[in-house]
Amino acid sequence: MQAVIDERELHHLVEVDSAGTSSFHIGEPADKRMRAAAQQRGIHLTSRSRMVSRRDFGEFDFLIAMDRRNFRELQMLAESSGGKIRMLSDFLPDTWPREVPDPYYGGDEGFEEVLDMLQAACPNMLEELVPEC
Repeated sequence: MQAVIDERELHHLVEVDSAGTSSFHIGEPADKRMRAAAQQRGIHLTSRSRMVSRRDFGEFDFLIAMDRRNFRELQMLAESSGGKIRMLSDFLPDTWPREVPDPYYGGDEGFEEVLDMLQAACPNMLEELVPEC
Protein backbone atom coordinates (compact mmCIF):
# COMPACT_ATOMS: atom_id res chain seq x y z
CA MET A 1 0.00 0.00 0.00
CA GLN A 2 2.82 2.39 0.81
CA ALA A 3 4.23 1.88 -2.69
CA VAL A 4 0.88 2.88 -4.22
CA ILE A 5 0.67 5.92 -1.94
CA ASP A 6 4.22 6.91 -2.90
CA GLU A 7 3.53 6.42 -6.60
CA ARG A 8 0.45 8.67 -6.44
CA GLU A 9 2.09 11.20 -4.10
CA LEU A 10 -0.68 10.95 -1.50
CA HIS A 11 1.50 11.08 1.64
CA HIS A 12 -0.45 14.09 2.88
CA LEU A 13 -3.76 12.18 2.70
CA VAL A 14 -3.06 8.56 3.62
CA GLU A 15 -1.09 6.90 6.39
CA VAL A 16 -0.50 3.17 6.33
CA ASP A 17 0.83 0.85 9.01
CA SER A 18 1.15 -2.89 9.48
CA ALA A 19 0.25 -4.89 12.57
CA GLY A 20 -0.53 -8.48 13.41
CA THR A 21 -2.97 -10.19 15.72
CA SER A 22 -0.32 -12.29 17.48
CA SER A 23 2.80 -11.46 19.41
CA PHE A 24 5.06 -13.57 17.18
CA HIS A 25 7.98 -11.70 15.66
CA ILE A 26 7.29 -8.33 17.37
CA GLY A 27 9.97 -5.84 16.36
CA GLU A 28 11.22 -7.97 13.48
CA PRO A 29 11.20 -6.98 9.80
CA ALA A 30 9.07 -8.85 7.27
CA ASP A 31 10.18 -12.37 6.36
CA LYS A 32 13.36 -12.19 4.27
CA ARG A 33 11.66 -14.11 1.44
CA MET A 34 8.83 -11.55 1.35
CA ARG A 35 11.33 -8.69 1.39
CA ALA A 36 13.24 -10.30 -1.50
CA ALA A 37 10.08 -10.91 -3.54
CA ALA A 38 8.91 -7.35 -2.92
CA GLN A 39 12.35 -5.95 -3.79
CA GLN A 40 12.14 -7.74 -7.17
CA ARG A 41 9.01 -5.63 -7.80
CA GLY A 42 10.68 -2.42 -6.68
CA ILE A 43 8.88 -2.41 -3.32
CA HIS A 44 10.90 -1.75 -0.16
CA LEU A 45 9.39 -3.26 2.99
CA THR A 46 10.71 -1.32 5.96
CA SER A 47 8.09 -1.85 8.67
CA ARG A 48 8.72 -3.81 11.85
CA SER A 49 6.19 -6.25 13.26
CA ARG A 50 3.92 -4.95 15.98
CA MET A 51 0.68 -6.15 17.50
CA VAL A 52 -2.59 -4.42 16.67
CA SER A 53 -4.06 -2.41 19.56
CA ARG A 54 -7.44 -0.92 20.43
CA ARG A 55 -5.93 2.49 19.66
CA ASP A 56 -5.67 1.46 15.99
CA PHE A 57 -9.47 1.44 15.70
CA GLY A 58 -9.50 5.16 16.46
CA GLU A 59 -6.49 6.06 14.34
CA PHE A 60 -7.22 4.24 11.07
CA ASP A 61 -10.14 4.19 8.62
CA PHE A 62 -9.63 0.52 7.76
CA LEU A 63 -8.15 -2.45 9.58
CA ILE A 64 -7.53 -5.05 6.91
CA ALA A 65 -7.59 -8.74 7.76
CA MET A 66 -5.85 -11.22 5.49
CA ASP A 67 -7.93 -14.21 6.59
CA ARG A 68 -11.09 -15.07 8.54
CA ARG A 69 -9.18 -15.94 11.72
CA ASN A 70 -7.56 -12.48 11.79
CA PHE A 71 -10.94 -10.93 10.98
CA ARG A 72 -12.53 -12.62 14.02
CA GLU A 73 -9.60 -11.64 16.25
CA LEU A 74 -9.96 -8.00 15.18
CA GLN A 75 -13.69 -8.15 15.86
CA MET A 76 -13.04 -9.44 19.38
CA LEU A 77 -10.53 -6.66 20.03
CA ALA A 78 -12.80 -3.91 18.70
CA GLU A 79 -15.24 -2.31 21.09
CA SER A 80 -17.13 -0.96 18.08
CA SER A 81 -15.49 -1.10 14.69
CA GLY A 82 -18.10 0.86 12.74
CA GLY A 83 -17.29 -1.20 9.66
CA LYS A 84 -13.57 -0.49 9.84
CA ILE A 85 -12.60 -4.16 9.81
CA ARG A 86 -12.47 -5.44 6.26
CA MET A 87 -11.02 -8.42 4.46
CA LEU A 88 -8.32 -7.70 1.89
CA SER A 89 -10.45 -9.71 -0.53
CA ASP A 90 -13.22 -7.09 -0.18
CA PHE A 91 -11.04 -5.02 -2.51
CA LEU A 92 -10.58 -7.78 -5.10
CA PRO A 93 -12.84 -9.25 -7.77
CA ASP A 94 -14.58 -12.52 -6.85
CA THR A 95 -12.12 -14.45 -9.00
CA TRP A 96 -9.45 -14.04 -6.29
CA PRO A 97 -9.30 -16.28 -3.19
CA ARG A 98 -11.36 -15.05 -0.23
CA GLU A 99 -8.36 -15.39 2.10
CA VAL A 100 -4.73 -14.42 1.60
CA PRO A 101 -2.71 -17.65 1.91
CA ASP A 102 0.03 -17.78 4.53
CA PRO A 103 3.23 -18.26 2.52
CA TYR A 104 5.49 -18.78 5.55
CA TYR A 105 5.81 -22.58 5.32
CA GLY A 106 5.72 -22.85 1.53
CA GLY A 107 8.01 -21.93 -1.29
CA ASP A 108 8.85 -18.60 -2.89
CA GLU A 109 5.77 -18.77 -5.14
CA GLY A 110 3.56 -18.24 -2.09
CA PHE A 111 5.14 -14.85 -1.47
CA GLU A 112 4.61 -13.95 -5.13
CA GLU A 113 0.92 -14.89 -4.83
CA VAL A 114 0.50 -12.70 -1.74
CA LEU A 115 2.18 -9.79 -3.50
CA ASP A 116 -0.06 -10.30 -6.53
CA MET A 117 -3.11 -10.06 -4.26
CA LEU A 118 -1.79 -6.99 -2.46
CA GLN A 119 -0.88 -5.21 -5.67
CA ALA A 120 -4.34 -5.90 -7.08
CA ALA A 121 -6.21 -4.85 -3.90
CA CYS A 122 -4.29 -1.77 -2.76
CA PRO A 123 -5.28 0.55 -5.63
CA ASN A 124 -8.95 -0.37 -5.03
CA MET A 125 -8.56 0.26 -1.32
CA LEU A 126 -6.94 3.62 -1.99
CA GLU A 127 -9.78 4.53 -4.38
CA GLU A 128 -12.27 3.91 -1.59
CA LEU A 129 -10.24 5.96 0.89
CA VAL A 130 -9.48 8.84 -1.49
CA PRO A 131 -12.01 8.69 -4.37
CA GLU A 132 -10.45 11.63 -6.22
CA CYS A 133 -7.02 9.94 -6.44
